[in-house]
Amino acid sequence: MLSRNWFFTFDLQSMLMQILNHSFSYIKSLVLVSTFVFTGIALAHSQQNNKMGKPITSGLAPVNGINMYYEIHGKGDIPLVLIHGGGSTIESSFGNILPLLSKHHKIIAIELQAHGRTTDRDAPESFEQDADDVAALLKYLKVDKANFFGFSNGGTTSLQIGIRHPDIVNKLVVVSASSKRDGMVPGFFEGMENATLDNMPQPLKDAYLKVAPKKDGLIVMFTKDRDRMRGFKDIPDDALKSIKAPALLLAGDKDVVLPEHQVQMSKLIPNSRLAILPGDHGSFIGEVCAKKDSKMIEATATMITDYLNK
Repeated sequence: MLSRNWFFTFDLQSMLMQILNHSFSYIKSLVLVSTFVFTGIALAHSQQNNKMGKPITSGLAPVNGINMYYEIHGKGDIPLVLIHGGGSTIESSFGNILPLLSKHHKIIAIELQAHGRTTDRDAPESFEQDADDVAALLKYLKVDKANFFGFSNGGTTSLQIGIRHPDIVNKLVVVSASSKRDGMVPGFFEGMENATLDNMPQPLKDAYLKVAPKKDGLIVMFTKDRDRMRGFKDIPDDALKSIKAPALLLAGDKDVVLPEHQVQMSKLIPNSRLAILPGDHGSFIGEVCAKKDSKMIEATATMITDYLNK
C-alpha cells in the first residue's frame, strides 16, 4: 500500500517475480485489453507537463487536532480529492498526473497526518482516522460531496472513506491498494518487522524534507507509517460490500499488490470496475520512485476523467 514507499523496498525484485509466476488467464486478458485501449487513448493526448504549477489556493485546516495541509487546483463542480501514499507528499505521489487531471477537474490535494506540511498528533496513524480527517477537511471547506482518488495507502484510506462517510462520496478511484494482508506480495509484512529509515527511498525523503516545516519530522512519519503496517488488520468483506459509491480499481500487472486481490475486491464492492494496467507500483500515475512512461500517465488520467464524467 503506500506509494512505492519505504516498505515496498524489501526484496522487491524477488517479490515481483513471484507475481509474474502467477498464471491467471483472466488477469492476462485484462492486461492485454488495458494495454491496447489505454495506449491508444494516450496517443491522442498532448505531451505531459511534469510541473504542477501554483495552486489556486492552499492552506492549513484545523481538523481533529491537526493542521491539515491542502491545495486547490483547477475548476469544476464536484471536486476530486487526491490522497497520497504513505511516506509521501502531494508532489511525490501526484506531481506528474495532477496537471493532467486539473485540466478537467477541480482538484483538492491533501497531506495526511505527519506527512509533508501537515502536523502530527499524539496518537498512532490509522486508515480510519485518516478517513475521518479527510471528511473533516471537506466539511471545513464546505464541500458536501466529492470524488476521491487514493493511491496505495491513500487507496486504503479511500476505501475507509467509502465505508465510514458514504454521504460525501460521489465516486472512488482506488489505485494499488489492499484491503487484506494476503493481498500483498509474499514477504511484504515480514519485511516490516525490521524496517529502518535507511529502507526509505531517497526520493521520498527528499520530497518530505523539501516541504516539511520541521525536518526532524521525517523519522516520526517513517515510524508511524511502519507501525501502522505492522499492525494492519484486514478490512472485513462485509465492510467492502457496504460501499455504496461506484468505484474504479486500478493496479499494475507488476504491482506490489497482487492482481488476484484486486479481482477479489472488485467482486466484493458492489458497483466497481477493475483495470489491470501494464506497469509496477505507481508507474502509470507517475509516482516519484517509479519508472515513468508519459503516454501511460496520460492514458491513466484520461481513463480517470472519462470514468468520473460518466
